[in-house]
Amino acid sequence: MVARKTVAIIGAGPSGTVAAALLRKNNHDVVIFEKQYFPRFSIGESLLCSCLEDLDNAGLLGVIEQANFQVKTGAAFQHNNRYATFNFAENFTDGKDSTYQVERAKFDKLLADEVARLGVDLCFGEQVEDIRFENGVELTLRKADGQQYQFHADFVLDASGYGRVLPRLLDLEVPSTLVTRRAVFTHITDYFSDKAFDREKILITTHASNPEIWFWTIPFAEGRSSIGVVVPESLYVDSQLDSDIFLQTMINETPSLSSLVEDSEWDTPINTLAGYSANVKTLHGEYFALLGNAAEFLDPVFSSGVTIAMHSATLAAELLHQQFSGHDIDWENEYSEKLKIGINCFRTYVENWYNQRFQDVVYYQDPDPHIKAMICSILAGYAWDKNNPFVSDSENKLNLLADICQAS
Repeated sequence: MVARKTVAIIGAGPSGTVAAALLRKNNHDVVIFEKQYFPRFSIGESLLCSCLEDLDNAGLLGVIEQANFQVKTGAAFQHNNRYATFNFAENFTDGKDSTYQVERAKFDKLLADEVARLGVDLCFGEQVEDIRFENGVELTLRKADGQQYQFHADFVLDASGYGRVLPRLLDLEVPSTLVTRRAVFTHITDYFSDKAFDREKILITTHASNPEIWFWTIPFAEGRSSIGVVVPESLYVDSQLDSDIFLQTMINETPSLSSLVEDSEWDTPINTLAGYSANVKTLHGEYFALLGNAAEFLDPVFSSGVTIAMHSATLAAELLHQQFSGHDIDWENEYSEKLKIGINCFRTYVENWYNQRFQDVVYYQDPDPHIKAMICSILAGYAWDKNNPFVSDSENKLNLLADICQAS
């Protein structure tokens, strides 16, 4: 007998659990298939303010607020002697004025445990190997012991992140337009030497001499931090260095960061992630929709990945509920086009970060407070606020602003 649920979700990360919680609120039967076991290490530790609104809508914010994660009030940027801060309390958009920096192993497990408590079935150690569409969705799954079985659902949401299960199985992947880059990262016991360091902000540091290279420093609670570098893939390959030596070499070439971490304890294996930028032919089909990184991932520079993931889950779960309630849903206009508002906004700032035009804006010494608040809103995750002209007309407005900053 083939097992069956109304909705099957592939992946128990933030987009999968947010979607599952929203669907359970509307009494839909949901199962999540996750090939790994939790807790597990994952990148994407710096949440944006808009993420908390998605968690709140899903009824998941309470468990996060009780977990004593590091509060995050904004973002700081540093390049040699240049320094700039953005405080989320000064957003243009009416929203949250702070968020959290989280160790994803703990964060993801809290969300998974909570959706299980809400009645969602979670199947860990189970991998989707094939899919067929016939009066719904038939999945072929493989358990950790190698046993295969069939599972039927009325609809499937792919929240598999970098695994991109359905894009691979359905031949939906297309090359990204972004340059191939690699992230090299780890966790440290920080012992930061600069006592003025603001633990309530992510620090984005630009390499001393190569503005295409940047570092993140994400402080956690209890004296630990995530630190990583993002470089063109060719630079990493040509270096022929082991990942741990490569990360240390890049940091040593950037004195402001090197001095900050000089007393830190490097006690966690180095991780790398390459070729992470991705795009797809479509975000949806008759019986499926792609969420978050399974659909499209831009770049880690502004923490847009987890933001897009949660927002896509919120949109898809609401549309799916309406569809199950008998409404006709135009997934292209009501899901894809709406989601792309934020994706395209973030893409503008990612692309202009790497060509340095947005860096000129960030480090401009005398910014207009109203304009800075609009930029700050995007850095806080409110990339779908079309009342913000730097969202609704992102390319033109940012180009104009960058020209003014460069001419001054």
